[in-house]
Amino acid sequence: MKKTILIAFAAVIMAACASQPETELGWVKVEGNKFVDPQGEELVFRGLCFSDPVKLVSEGQWTERHFAEAADWGANIVRFAVHPSNLNSMGWEETFAAMDQGIEWAKKYNMYVIMDWHSIGNLKEEKYTSPMYNTTKAETFKFWRTVAQRYKDEPTVALYELFNEPTVTGGTGNCTWEEWKAIQEQIIDTVRAYNPAAICLCAGFNWAYDLTPVATAPIDRPNVAYVSHPYPQKRDQPWEEQWEKDFGYVADTYPVICTEVGFCLENERGAHVPVISTPVYGEHITKYFEDYSKLASDDASPLWNRSFQSTYAPGSTMKPAIALASLEEGAINQTSSVYCGKDYVV
Repeated sequence: MKKTILIAFAAVIMAACASQPETELGWVKVEGNKFVDPQGEELVFRGLCFSDPVKLVSEGQWTERHFAEAADWGANIVRFAVHPSNLNSMGWEETFAAMDQGIEWAKKYNMYVIMDWHSIGNLKEEKYTSPMYNTTKAETFKFWRTVAQRYKDEPTVALYELFNEPTVTGGTGNCTWEEWKAIQEQIIDTVRAYNPAAICLCAGFNWAYDLTPVATAPIDRPNVAYVSHPYPQKRDQPWEEQWEKDFGYVADTYPVICTEVGFCLENERGAHVPVISTPVYGEHITKYFEDYSKLASDDASPLWNRSFQSTYAPGSTMKPAIALASLEEGAINQTSSVYCGKDYVV
């Protein structure tokens, strides 16, 4: 199982650091359940989620040192969380001009960019959890058309996070997975009309935590990956088995990237459901991803489901049945071996 994690901290950068030698970033692709670079080498994204670019501009924090510090922490990707209300407040051209500059800084420090349409709620019924997330389907499609056209020749903008946190609770109306799946596929088609190389990140309900519907009804488009936001209060401890059922299993087949991860102590500023926890959560979520990363890198591919994901001759399916029957009849024992060539003449 391949877990690709983007650790999301909204950090206020206070110190500059030396720049790294700039290299040309190429287009990222999806191959199986991995992100790969232009040379076909696997990419594991580790990065930071920046606050809204408009907010950082207004606070004087949208500067090169913000990106330099992220690189110094070891990030190879950063996330631009674009709130619809802020985009309209500052103006589309002014906001995109600021993001153009941010992309240049990201390139200077060899970091990719996730473009995130940062709304929370139900896009189908256009009902949201706060006015700052208010948008429309028309505006959402306009945003992604603008992004795809503007950055169609810019591989640094590697991942398009279509909708930050879909949810159908708390008065946001109704939407089935099939309906939400269809909306995401329509957005993907809009993006691909201008930028066929774009990787689109798709989220599930429960504030982008729940990916269980993907088991039976995955997004029917190529070159996509899935998002989860596994905050600590989404599930009670022990977490690992529940994470596996809720989103982790998807990484057997598709790339999964957690674009928001983190916690606050109960008495800390900003503490709210579902992020309240202790450092124990941080240890568990980090180990969860690291353990599966090691398995995914094993040359023996222990996480590869050979029964369903590999191609074998039809006769292979009969071997376990014949072996069991032979054991029952005493024709073989547990240490017996039989040579199996590529064919058998009867």
